[in-house]
Amino acid sequence: MHKKTIAELANDLKNKKISAVELTQHFIDRIKKLDTKLNAFITLAEEKALKDAKRADEMIGNGKATALTGIPIAHKDLFCTQNIKTTAGSKILSNFIPPYDATVVKKLDQAGTILLGKTNCDEFAMGSSNKTSFYGRVNNPWDVNTVPGGSSGGSAAAVAARMLKGATGTDTGGSIRQPAALSGITGIKPTYGRVSRYGIVALGSSLDQAGILTPTAEDAALLLEAISGFDEKDSTSVDQPVPHYYAHLNDSVKGLRIGLPKECFTKDLDAEIANSVYQGAKVLEKLGATLHDISLPRSQLGIPIYYVIMPAECSSNLARYDGVRFGYRCENPKDLNDLYERTRSEGFGDEVKHRIMIGTYVLSASYYDAYYKKAQQLRRLIYDDYQNAFKEVDIILYPTSPSVAFKHGEKENRISMYLADIFTVTLNLAGLPGISIPSGFKNGLPIGLQLIGNHFEETKLLNVAHQYQKATDWHTQIPKGFE
Repeated sequence: MHKKTIAELANDLKNKKISAVELTQHFIDRIKKLDTKLNAFITLAEEKALKDAKRADEMIGNGKATALTGIPIAHKDLFCTQNIKTTAGSKILSNFIPPYDATVVKKLDQAGTILLGKTNCDEFAMGSSNKTSFYGRVNNPWDVNTVPGGSSGGSAAAVAARMLKGATGTDTGGSIRQPAALSGITGIKPTYGRVSRYGIVALGSSLDQAGILTPTAEDAALLLEAISGFDEKDSTSVDQPVPHYYAHLNDSVKGLRIGLPKECFTKDLDAEIANSVYQGAKVLEKLGATLHDISLPRSQLGIPIYYVIMPAECSSNLARYDGVRFGYRCENPKDLNDLYERTRSEGFGDEVKHRIMIGTYVLSASYYDAYYKKAQQLRRLIYDDYQNAFKEVDIILYPTSPSVAFKHGEKENRISMYLADIFTVTLNLAGLPGISIPSGFKNGLPIGLQLIGNHFEETKLLNVAHQYQKATDWHTQIPKGFE
């Protein structure tokens, strides 16, 4: 059952070849058996899942089922879930049980999905390896000695190991696409504003966007459609109709213009990754697309721009964790200052403290113009580069990550870790949608190919990704021991 697509499982449920309870129990059993190797879950909601599965079977029996009724999923532990612990991978929220659901959670619940639990993530989504979580590192199912990527590493590892059919993630600088690439699955970050951020623990408010991790683009289309749309509770949500993504998966890609940026295929890029991604482009060319050399001249500025803006927004968003209203509180504070200082020093991990310090620095009166304002000006130039490119091409294609999954402890230097996001951060700066799909292997570890579209062109990205996956079988590969 775990090898079938969502559409196939929905058909089996509809025709009563299996029940939602049987399907849910199958995945719960897999989680209990396999997650000891991966640490992909923080919380398993077994009782709620089986209760919801019974409700799904009733809906199916009454003819009220949707395409997602009875499909088991999980949420990254950044999404608020009513009466279920939401930690953001941090000690400071280790006792937080939200009184409400995030909009994404509510929409998937209304669509009939079954929530199996909450997945592990880098603390407050800060990281590219899922090693900063208070609940321990997540292991990559392709090689448990390597990272699954971050910050949505728990979701990526769980999907790659086929412990569920799909999971939500958040992407601030690549945290859906990078773990999707390193874990050999499909991960889509939609346009900023396409999916509501209401009820999602914030990192960088102008950068964060919720998205989906699944084995295939076909599965991603169904789940993304369910969570997309305007939300009056989110001031950054865009009031624009949501296309029927699934209906356009089989559109022809003939005549599609695909751009290959020269700045992303330099001699510094690993030769095997470059070749794998280029061969992926050739597959699309055989399907009728045309390949074009383009330029994104300021793409190399993405990392320094991002690591000024993101910490600044993070320092502002995390100021609310002070031990007064919710979350962890230090014991026996002497006074208010002691409460603040010890709560935050004891509750936050090193990476979070590091980014708060940087953010506070660049927002200070003496340095605001020199750093934060300048970064925002350069951010606009990144946006302009993409818009100029889209005058020449329809889709842009380049690697998702400059490397395959690296070993735990290999990138201890912060700069080398930050550079793991070099191919992903510019999309968040420009608010563009992107999808990562598997395109090969190096030394037994997956390689990710990234497709980028203009704003609100998720339909096109999913269509191209699906056509690519129909012509290849990289997405069908399952890690040894998790078949």
